[in-house]
Amino acid sequence: MDNSIVTELLNAFQFEGEFEKSSQLHDGHINNTYVFDFRKESGKLNKYLVQELNTYVFRQPEALMENVMGVTSYMREYVKKNGGDIERECLYVIPAKSGKPYYIDGENRFWRCYNFISGAHSCQSVENSEVFFNAAKAFGKFQCILADYPIDSLSETIPNFHNTVSRFADFKKAVADNLSGRAAQAKEEIEFVLKRESDCSVLIDMLNAGELPLRVTHNDTKLNNVMFDNETNEGICVVDLDTVMPGLSLYDFGDSIRFGANTAAEDEKDVSKVSLSLENFKAYTLGYLTTAGESLTKNEIEQLAFSSKLMTLECGMRFLGDFINGDTYFKTEYPEHNLVRCRTQFALVADIEKKISEMQAIVCDCCKELGISK
Repeated sequence: MDNSIVTELLNAFQFEGEFEKSSQLHDGHINNTYVFDFRKESGKLNKYLVQELNTYVFRQPEALMENVMGVTSYMREYVKKNGGDIERECLYVIPAKSGKPYYIDGENRFWRCYNFISGAHSCQSVENSEVFFNAAKAFGKFQCILADYPIDSLSETIPNFHNTVSRFADFKKAVADNLSGRAAQAKEEIEFVLKRESDCSVLIDMLNAGELPLRVTHNDTKLNNVMFDNETNEGICVVDLDTVMPGLSLYDFGDSIRFGANTAAEDEKDVSKVSLSLENFKAYTLGYLTTAGESLTKNEIEQLAFSSKLMTLECGMRFLGDFINGDTYFKTEYPEHNLVRCRTQFALVADIEKKISEMQAIVCDCCKELGISK
């Protein structure tokens, strides 16, 4: 980081201690993230997470930060009330000296600052079912804590982010426009999606009928958005709250399964390697229901298995639509990358369809094990 911007940020935020150094983290793909080290008078090292928000991706940064401020303040009060460690169990925003939860520098860049979660690490892949179980408990706790959050106070900063009816409409438009001229290369994949049009409206119809509640949703429940304690490996804090919005709890659950219960990489070319790991599905379901179960409705629990299929279908649909549009959204490493990605997702959808009864039985077994009766 340039020394001039470091100096500007040091004068902008309410840091404590004497500044020692800054270093960049390279885990994220959207925002630029840095760690600032300060030394307190007591000699204790104090770290802060400083981020430059990507305002090309996040077009409503002020509304985004209002969401983040509301949710993190609410969670901090919950952790404090229940005797937890507010420095490690929740993110909180370090305000700028202006009092705002962000700072806009001389070059119109948007900055914000968080507490640094010490003694913890993130995981990039599901190495075993225990890791997935611990991640599920963390995301389930996140859902449970925010179960009574005033949902009307949240802005929808990315409209229709997981609205599968809207996503299907976008897909059909991509096929009709065929901007890249590549639709002919994906006839089977296009037909795969079109045959499942009715799936896209299931959860939205239930929401509109009042059969599913609107919740605070994270909307990016990848494994690396949980911080794990270095000694216990327990998930202690959910991070990366940029996509926190009103939505369905099933979006978060289903997307976790799509990511973590697939036996293959997201862009595996050999689809014979793609399948739904029932072991990982059970581990995540048990972990999630351990912490979130009592806050969920009967309908939410009954749709857990289906949500795994739906979120996978949605993701594949987005990859395929982007391929047909000419790769304008997702970064690609070769011309057919998005086509390969969608084939992987659709192979997982097909395997979930074969295993859906087993998945539903697993949900029931987990409920019985935990004494959840709804």
